[in-house]
Amino acid sequence: MKNEELTTLKFSYPEGQERTVRVYVPAHGDDETLPVIYMTDGQNLFEDEISSFGSWHTREAVAAERKSSGKAAIIVGIFNDGSPVQRTNELTPASIGKLAFPPEMPEEARRLMDPQGESFDDFVVNTVMPAVEERFPVKKGSENTAFCGSSSGGLQSFFTVLSHPDKFAAAGVFSPCFMLYEGADFAGWLHEKIKTEQPPYLYLYSGGAEGLEQVICLVTDMTSKMLSSCYPADKLKTVIKREQEHCEAAWETVFADFLHDFLSLN
Repeated sequence: MKNEELTTLKFSYPEGQERTVRVYVPAHGDDETLPVIYMTDGQNLFEDEISSFGSWHTREAVAAERKSSGKAAIIVGIFNDGSPVQRTNELTPASIGKLAFPPEMPEEARRLMDPQGESFDDFVVNTVMPAVEERFPVKKGSENTAFCGSSSGGLQSFFTVLSHPDKFAAAGVFSPCFMLYEGADFAGWLHEKIKTEQPPYLYLYSGGAEGLEQVICLVTDMTSKMLSSCYPADKLKTVIKREQEHCEAAWETVFADFLHDFLSLN
């Protein structure tokens, strides 16, 4: 039996930046391999001490799932710990369509928007994933691989999984910033991407408290209804908790549910 391990890795990111990635491998048998979930905002996933907003406590969620179902997953947390504008840019794909800034978005933030989600997508798929699969006891294959994130990270997870259905079986899409795009552009992109023989499992979540989360809730609900007319019912789950705010404490709770669903797929 091998003990749990949390390993910190460093990778080169576009423009010569260094990017931190942390890999959590739960306790497992000597020859056991495990499914893997890649996640944005790695700085907020494992402990409160290094997070400015609180932790998702993913280690505890994995331990609870192992105890209840006997199943567990490796968690790969990719840091997005730059400025708020930098984080939004690197987790906002340009190819979805024209941006439509929500009224509450400050003018300075609008001016500094420079969507670079495709670069982050490439980093995950072509740099992080091969390195993790080579070094850690990962159970390979799309059916054993998921992507999860919140806010702009929820948007990015949705984009990456639908762009690579051959590599991912599930997406945890929490409080996604779908409202950043013109509605017609977003709908057109979505309908094009869901034309696949391997539709991934989509877990859509939003809170509904006043402010940003209320806006996100409206667009998440619209997206869910759009998908429900053309997507396999068993591959789509929508969870709306209208009392919840846009915060790590809410995402921590639904992550445990998403983890269980992903591990139940096979």
